[in-house]
Amino acid sequence: MQIRTRLFAVIATLLLAVGAGARAEVSEVSVAQQYGVSFLPLMWMEQNKLIEKHAKAQGLGDIKVNWAKLAGPAAMNDALLSGSLHFSSVGAPSLITLWGRTKGNLGVMGVSALTTYPLYLNVRNPNVKSIKDFTDKDKIAVPAVKVSTQAIMLQMAAEKAFGEGNHYKLDPYTITLSHPDGMAALMSNTGGVDAHFTTSPFHEQELKIPGVRTLTTSYEILGGRATALVIVTSTKFRDANPKTYSAFFAALKEAVDGINRDKKAAAQRYLEWANDKKSTVDEVYAAISNPDYVYTLTPEKVFKTAEFMGKIGSIKDVPKRWQDMFFPEVHNLPGN
Repeated sequence: MQIRTRLFAVIATLLLAVGAGARAEVSEVSVAQQYGVSFLPLMWMEQNKLIEKHAKAQGLGDIKVNWAKLAGPAAMNDALLSGSLHFSSVGAPSLITLWGRTKGNLGVMGVSALTTYPLYLNVRNPNVKSIKDFTDKDKIAVPAVKVSTQAIMLQMAAEKAFGEGNHYKLDPYTITLSHPDGMAALMSNTGGVDAHFTTSPFHEQELKIPGVRTLTTSYEILGGRATALVIVTSTKFRDANPKTYSAFFAALKEAVDGINRDKKAAAQRYLEWANDKKSTVDEVYAAISNPDYVYTLTPEKVFKTAEFMGKIGSIKDVPKRWQDMFFPEVHNLPGN
């Protein structure tokens, strides 16, 4: 009897230790995304409760996942730095900026890529036939002036068009608007907005507007396919919550794999989840099944963007390779 009692005591102690270990990690996780079909993997994770599923598999029990939709990277960056946000989906320039600013303290780094797709600079002013034709009468809508991927692409395009040192030439013409608001402004010419550097499905909807056409794309500016979105978190959070991090990464991978297995079904789900009444299944499917549009964990051309930002002084420290900016889980992928 004494042996059995001692055995029960040992088991109880072990169970308490395991429970304490699980509770040592966060009980709530906050994730942010923006608008558009490019964020479909995160919507997939939210709707199918994949983080919760993989957290249980990691022995974390029931955790609460908070999902937020924010209009642009500036708010996400601030929330991540304050600790009120754990994972966010941002453009490569935001990752590069945060990586440079937080080295040695918070240590913000990339979890993985999320979506590789072209960004489209759509214009409706008939006099704008090239980058050089923009004037102070034009307004270009971007998710965030100076820091968004679109803003950096415009700086690259300006330097190509106007010469070395003229990368900020187009900055005064940019205005911060979310993609839904940017499309609405372009349609109505609100506030003089006659250009929008956007993404699908807003791009396809804008091309239905009489006179709207695509002036250039991020792929044209960068010289090939490029990651448009990455997932970021801090080293501080990852070190303190290794199982939660692992659960998030597994959930992300499952979502990407699920979408890629049946993109037609994924297009239908996007319309339902986003409550998108303007697009059709065929339109969304056509966009995400294009060879240039890929849901993937592999980063592309992130390093090239970092080199440019280092050259113009947007960041002080330039990484030696793309892996310097990402956590080890994706280092073996064929990124660039």
